[in-house]
Formats: sequence, C-alpha cells, structure tokens
Amino acid sequence: MPVTAPARHAGTLVSMPETVEIGLGRSARRGYHLDEIALVPTRRTRGSSLVSTAWQIDAHTFELPLVAAPSDAVVSPATAVEIERLGGLAVLDGEGLWARYEDADAELAKLDGSNATLQRVYSAPVIPELLHRRVGELRASGVRVAVRLSPQHTLELAPHVLDAGVDLLVIQGTVISAEHVAAGDEVGLNLKTFIADLDVPVLVGGVTNYQTALHLMRTGAAGVIIGYGAHLGSTTHSALGIDVPMATALVDAAAARRDYLDETGGRYVHLVAYGDLATGGDIAKALACGADAVMLGEALASAANSPGAGRYWDATAAHPRVPRSLVVDLAGGVHDRPTLDELIAGPTDDPTGERNLFGAVRRVMGKCGYSSIKEFQKVELIVTGATR
Repeated sequence: MPVTAPARHAGTLVSMPETVEIGLGRSARRGYHLDEIALVPTRRTRGSSLVSTAWQIDAHTFELPLVAAPSDAVVSPATAVEIERLGGLAVLDGEGLWARYEDADAELAKLDGSNATLQRVYSAPVIPELLHRRVGELRASGVRVAVRLSPQHTLELAPHVLDAGVDLLVIQGTVISAEHVAAGDEVGLNLKTFIADLDVPVLVGGVTNYQTALHLMRTGAAGVIIGYGAHLGSTTHSALGIDVPMATALVDAAAARRDYLDETGGRYVHLVAYGDLATGGDIAKALACGADAVMLGEALASAANSPGAGRYWDATAAHPRVPRSLVVDLAGGVHDRPTLDELIAGPTDDPTGERNLFGAVRRVMGKCGYSSIKEFQKVELIVTGATR
C-alpha cells in the first residue's frame, strides 16, 4: 500500500514521495515527471510586462533562465552570440566538432542522420590548441563564455579552457559524482579539490537525487544540473535503465539546496533542469519545482540558424562504444524553419506552445501572480497523473 513517510535531512523535515512495495522486502519511491503535475493559479494575477525572468549565477546575470545545451546541433560560436543577445547563456561543447576540426561546418555538412556517420566524424581527436582558440574567439565576440567538458577529460582539457579565459566551466556527464574513480594508475577527478583551486564558477551534473545533489553542492559548485537531457531520441532509459522523473528530482534537489543553505549559513546553489523540456509549460513547471534555469537542446534545434540544420543529437549519440541517443530530424524536410528569436522570445503564430517559449513562461508566471522566478518557486502544484 502506498505510504508517505517524513524524513529528516540536516535538521529539515522533508516530506518524502510515496513508496510502494514492488516485491517481498523491496520498496521503491514513486517519482513524478513534469507531465504529471500542473500549476495552480492564485487569486491575484499580474500582467506579463510586470514579470521578470532574470536570474544570476555568480557575477553573471541573464534576462532569461535559459542555458543552451552543449550540443553541436545547437551551439556554435555564431549561435552563442545570438543566444546571449536574446538573453540566455550558450554552452559550447569543449569536446565537440569545433574543438576537433578547423572547419567544423564542413564536418557538420557530412552528417546524414545516421549514428554510424556521427561516430565516424566524432572519432577525430580533440585538439587542445584549437579548443583554446575557440574560447578566445568567443571572448573576442563579447559574450560570456561557457564550455562543457566531460568528467573523464576535465583534468586534461580544463587548463586550456581556463587559460583562454572561460567565464563559466560546465562539467557534465549522464550521471556525475563528487569524485570520478578512474582505472589503473589514471588519476580520477575529485571535484572538491578541483573546484577549490578555480577562480571561475562551475556548473556540474547530471544529478538524479537528493544525496548526489547535496554532495555536489559541497564541492563548491555554483550550480547543479538536474537530469541527463532526456529528449525525443534519447535511449538512456532503455540502454542503461536510468530515468529521471524531473519533477521529483528537482524538488529533491531543492530540498538539498535548502539544507546546504542552512549548513553553510547562506550559500545558494543554482539548479538547472535538463531533460523533457519541450514547451513553455514544461519550463514553467521545472521552475516551479525549484529550478533557477533550464538547459534546452532539442527545443532549439529546429531553428533555421542552428548548426544542426534541423537535426538534434547530444554527446551520447556519438559515444564510440555505447551510443545512447538517436539523431532526431526535427525539421521534417521543411525549409521555413523558425528563427531562434521566434523560438525563444517570439512573437509567433504557432499554437502548440513550442515557440516563444519564454513569452509563455512570463505569461504563466503572471497568471499565477508571481513577478520573479524566486517567488514562482512557491507556486502551488497538483498531481494530475496525465502524460503526453
């Protein structure tokens, strides 16, 4: 029979989700996806012009709670400039095509939608000197520079990125821990000692639960990524058996943040939701569950000026041994794809909610009576049980 049990973490009473017995002597928690919850408007509403969607991480303030995912299908040096102009932050993949090839656009043109071709193109090694130059080019364009590295290659590549003047370092994998244990004599990545020596803020993830979120906060990270970027073509749930009910994962991480805030006497760690975010409603529900910003990949890939030409893939699609993502064709052969402007900030005539994403977020924040993201994190939620 389902039960709800209170649990105490670091002096804070946390209401745990229901648990069910899945067999003799073994129980499992019930997790909720964003599709299974809904927002409850209050008695007071606000005009969307009175709503602020701004957020700040370390010394960097952005008008939109948007982090563009480190996928070569979405972020190039050119689109990084456009995304910052629109109010967001773009993360360049430090192990992507722009760090492997002088002419990355020519390599992108070779992609035919198959994972075999993707693996072949990504088999070229990362060139540290080229990565250093790409960061310098981004700095010269005047944008805040964020670069993603995998936990496995952070120790090797981070010095080149840091020397070139990155503003924000993103250490991201499907699942990440406070200490990456390596094989043999290879030195593992200890995030606590690594971050302690840095002068730039670090965003780390993905995270699926309270314990891991709290451990990563204790490393000194400025932000934690919740989720692994589940999208239409993602197969991580079937290949590895890992799934992230985003609503529950965010609420758990927000509880860890509150406990860490008490533990440190006021150090606030930002949460960035990554996965199952397709519409303005999805983004709004992620923010309501405790996220400060969202990381979008697939939702931006259909833009006419995205480098993937209407296709989307993440870093797991090109994994040389265990790929865990299909290359998704979002354009469907249509040549009149929307611009990044229309997708992110509108206006639009599209009725699905998949364009003017942050215009929709402002509208729902106003309809629920909140004027800032911090306030909106207190909005009432209900469980609907519905899924798309």
